[in-house]
Amino acid sequence: MLIDTHAHLNAPEFAEDQDEVIARARENGVSTIVNIGFNAETIPTCMELVEKYDFIYGVVGWHPQDAKDFRDEHLDWLEELSRHPKVVGLGEMGLDYYWDTSPKDVQAEVFRKQIRLARKLQLPIVIHNRDAHQDIITILREEKAEEVGGIMHCFSGSWETAKMALDMNFYISFGGPLTFKNARVPKEVAVKVPLDRLLVETDCPYLTPHPYRGKRNETGYVRLVCEEMARLHERSYEEMAAITTENAKRLFRLP
Repeated sequence: MLIDTHAHLNAPEFAEDQDEVIARARENGVSTIVNIGFNAETIPTCMELVEKYDFIYGVVGWHPQDAKDFRDEHLDWLEELSRHPKVVGLGEMGLDYYWDTSPKDVQAEVFRKQIRLARKLQLPIVIHNRDAHQDIITILREEKAEEVGGIMHCFSGSWETAKMALDMNFYISFGGPLTFKNARVPKEVAVKVPLDRLLVETDCPYLTPHPYRGKRNETGYVRLVCEEMARLHERSYEEMAAITTENAKRLFRLP
């Protein structure tokens, strides 16, 4: 049994074969999928998936790349959606300094507002971090994010950054890049993260693991990430699958 803690099955890349992709995931042992809605376009289609499949849960929030489009009524919308019994977290939220689509100060303000909402609702948060490690940690500390914790999604930072996140009640999640031969730092960090804080994900249709790198990612490929995690920790695949599944259930309060 596996849980893919971060998928975008409502992305355009799955428009033609969404149901087949989900069926293949089940055949690969994926028992639960957490799908992410991150802006005005993807939140409604994420909720449609949550309603359609009993094993798909939702996380809704506002992506930093779309921060310039965020309005206060969107915060009210997120709060309303959070009352749905299958919405298990807020995100993905954070900072993205790689794509210059929203001003940094706007990203930071939208990030802070969502953390405050998560604390009000007592929901875990899913963090998007690209080239913004120190600012992410600073904002999480200033906004007391440790009260709710959450996930450092598709983690690519240093052990020092991971440790600061762990100290704030966060789990560290790894995706397809963990399987790349040249992924020295993620592999080193993954070994150091305590077993009870490890998660696996795909971020599909992006960040496809080896040996499918360069092709569309699928949620069923989370098995390949878990296999690499098991190899790094010198444990069986079955044991690592059980560990990461239990961690995801605990964080998201899944049945």
